[in-house]
Amino acid sequence: MQALVRKTVGQRVLAATWVHAGMDCRLLSSGNAVMKAAEVSMVEDAGYQSEEPRWLRELGTVRNDWTREEVKEVYESGFLDLVHHASSVHRQHNDPSMVQRCTLLSIKTGGCPENCNYCSQSSHWSKETGTKAEKLMDLEDVYQAAVRAKEAGSTRFCMGAAWRGPSQVGKRQWERVLDAVKRIRALDMEVCTTLGMLTPEQAKELREAGLTAYNHNLDTSPEYYEKVTTTRKYQDRLDTIESVRQAGISVCAGGIIGLGESHMDRVGLFHQLATLPAHPESVPINALVAVKGTPFQDHEAPSGLDIARCVATARILMPRTVVRLSAGRMNFSYSDQALCFLAGANSIFDGDKLLTTPNNDRNEDLEMFSLLGLKSRPAFVPYASGQESSNGAQSSSCC
Repeated sequence: MQALVRKTVGQRVLAATWVHAGMDCRLLSSGNAVMKAAEVSMVEDAGYQSEEPRWLRELGTVRNDWTREEVKEVYESGFLDLVHHASSVHRQHNDPSMVQRCTLLSIKTGGCPENCNYCSQSSHWSKETGTKAEKLMDLEDVYQAAVRAKEAGSTRFCMGAAWRGPSQVGKRQWERVLDAVKRIRALDMEVCTTLGMLTPEQAKELREAGLTAYNHNLDTSPEYYEKVTTTRKYQDRLDTIESVRQAGISVCAGGIIGLGESHMDRVGLFHQLATLPAHPESVPINALVAVKGTPFQDHEAPSGLDIARCVATARILMPRTVVRLSAGRMNFSYSDQALCFLAGANSIFDGDKLLTTPNNDRNEDLEMFSLLGLKSRPAFVPYASGQESSNGAQSSSCC
């Protein structure tokens, strides 16, 4: 830092001296090389060295040893520089024109025993939100929804259940979910589920059924987590993620922006994700959709620039991970979303709903893809940060 200050001072002193001497202003422009040499000489004479931080020197390198201070430096970079660096990393590791379209269906809505303060499905404030507990959807209805999603252009079908975890439900309901995974995988679609906390055995059963990826968001930093929910611990989330990884299923884990967290909580979230034993296959970046009746109903939604900053940070920290632009897109213009794609986002969720909250119209997304020159990512294009499950490989006992 001292070296950079010296450098700036050196520029001003040299410029002032040359102008005072009556030199033509054009010489100031043509003399940049001379000024640069003089600046370097002044810095070296003073015993200072100007050196880029490690994350810039190793931009695009896949690492799991990020420090919080480094992540803070990345996140707090000047916005335009941050997007520029992230875009460079994105193009180094990914096709910037390829964006996956995914569909998320709530197969069991409401009645969740958890008390996540942002969620309309919690039984703790169901009267306030008006969300009624529903039964698990019939297998055929889920399958037909997947067929329609594939016909509309989605290549990954995600199923969410408002459970604390499969351990709270009966065997027949759990087997219905496993059957749904098998049938949808037979459509040559990628299949993802988000069902709450898993035991190692449950993760293994999902893998044997043919599951591609399991979503289990960390939501925020470890320090802020108790402000979001008190019915589970942060370590519970990490334990499920590890069970999923050990079972050979790709991990999908991200967070929600707009929960009332500080910038340092966002830094903490991204640091946690980037220092997992292996980077997640996918990192969803969600913008809070405040639901009336929940404790977070009055929280202000993050701006498009907020989300673009988070996307860019995730892209630099996890170069090969799919960064999924998820909930909250309805509040963003095409320009906002274009900035996110430039910064490294390469997936969206389409369809009229994301679980219980409204989502962008498919026709609008198709128009945006055409306008921006984007193309849909096919199913099972190799995922550099995914397990074999993401690349179409099935368990030997699957199907």
